[in-house]
Amino acid sequence: MKIAIVDENAARAAVIEQGLREAGLDDVAVLAERVGLVARLEALAPDVVLMSLGNPGRDQLEESFSLSRALARPIAMFVDQSDERAIAEAIDAGISAYVVDGMRKDRIKPILELAVRRFNAFSRLQMELAEAKSALAERKVIDRAKVLLMKRRGIDEPAAYALLRKQAMDSGRRIAEIAEALVTAEALLGDGS
Repeated sequence: MKIAIVDENAARAAVIEQGLREAGLDDVAVLAERVGLVARLEALAPDVVLMSLGNPGRDQLEESFSLSRALARPIAMFVDQSDERAIAEAIDAGISAYVVDGMRKDRIKPILELAVRRFNAFSRLQMELAEAKSALAERKVIDRAKVLLMKRRGIDEPAAYALLRKQAMDSGRRIAEIAEALVTAEALLGDGS
């Protein structure tokens, strides 16, 4: 597992790095400069990012949250102090673990594991949501196409679906693609009713 540590403070970064190495994790890179950070992280392609911010200001937190959205990787953030708003923003930004006043080298590996698990769980949920939305959209277009066929051909719903399915099989396409083509053609060529 490749891990990037982002911290301008060398002493804090050393605590994290030592905790990782003692846990048997040796593929570690420390990034001390924040200038061009996203590009450097993308080039490095770490599996996990550990950020230590100490007492971050609002701008530094916002920059870190933007980083989280841009990278799409597990990110654990260590801060010395926080408030409810910062915690809520961290969660909304996709920070996988937001640790307040908890930087000890013996806690680094469990926090890293938590960040990875939370990120993976959240990613699965996002994928399932996208699949559900896509299936719902396909179902709606198929229903619209069936209504068009029922109206134009004077047939019932099972017969309309059978026509869509047959056309999909004959053309080697999905039923939703055939339905979308039919709905689009009707919008362009229909009688406007």
